Amino acid sequence: MTVTIDRATGKRRGDRAPRPGPAGRLKRGYQKYWYAYAMIAPVVLVLGVIVLYPLAYGFYLTLTDADSLNSARTIGVNEIEATYRFIGIDNYADILWGETAYDRFWSKFVWTIVWTAACVVLHYTIGLGLALLLNQKIRGRTFYRLVLILPWAVPTFVTVFGWRFMLADAGIINTALDSLGLPSPAWLEDTFWQRFAAIMVNTWCGVPFMMISLLGGLQSIDASLYEAAEMDGANAWQRFRNVTLPGLRSVSSTVVLLGIIWTFNQFAIIFLLFGNTAPDAQILVTWSYQLGFGQQPREFAESAAYGMLLLAILVVFTSFYRRWLNRNEQQLAN
Repeated sequence: MTVTIDRATGKRRGDRAPRPGPAGRLKRGYQKYWYAYAMIAPVVLVLGVIVLYPLAYGFYLTLTDADSLNSARTIGVNEIEATYRFIGIDNYADILWGETAYDRFWSKFVWTIVWTAACVVLHYTIGLGLALLLNQKIRGRTFYRLVLILPWAVPTFVTVFGWRFMLADAGIINTALDSLGLPSPAWLEDTFWQRFAAIMVNTWCGVPFMMISLLGGLQSIDASLYEAAEMDGANAWQRFRNVTLPGLRSVSSTVVLLGIIWTFNQFAIIFLLFGNTAPDAQILVTWSYQLGFGQQPREFAESAAYGMLLLAILVVFTSFYRRWLNRNEQQLAN
């Protein structure tokens, strides 16, 4: 760098060296933080093998007509080569706008939205109520926390099979209803009651997570805020609305987003509760599995297309949800 003296101001000035390009900055960053790159390299490799490659291959399958009849397979000692062909976006067009698009996609999409909304609302409402209760100084609070978290601690398949036995025609629930002279629903046969049972079981499994998360958020709220609100004459509802809910805003936004993603993709409960015996109670993720592995011929390309549509729906929803949250936070800050 050359240095000259400005005659007008008497200050030194110089010609700065040109800024390095992207390749130069990358090289400098690698030389300075090579150990960090070495640490994350195994993680990137594992993610690439487990996530990125299947995702790319799945997207490629959506552009073909692959099924169990034209895919590569081995029968005895004979190896049959794949004969499926590239068809572009025909699978997506057939799913979204085909002759049977409503029965195959849109009806299940609507039910998936209803299922997700109902479950998340119940998760949050019941979880918040239990968290508020456990945040009080009551006798046996530790024991109650342990009991209420058990549905989340027990493996999902154990919980669902337990509910399946209880919801059977001769199960404990219908037996109790019969003893009270009440009608016993066909929980596992009728479409309406299948959907009701699915929401009930998923609520049972998901409430503990919401309860623990919101309880942690409640305990992080400064107690002096409640004292100040009480001194100002605020009643219990006003303290809840103006202190508790704003204090839980960051926790609530995170757990609601996670709850929506998990519930939208909740495969285990629907599959273990009904298998392939409840076509009208299937959500998109379980219906995608049925297409790819639960029928003959197995429609690999169509199943992969459903998976890509699920991913696109969640990505779009998450981006709009985060923008909505950021906009609200900016409005509150101003």
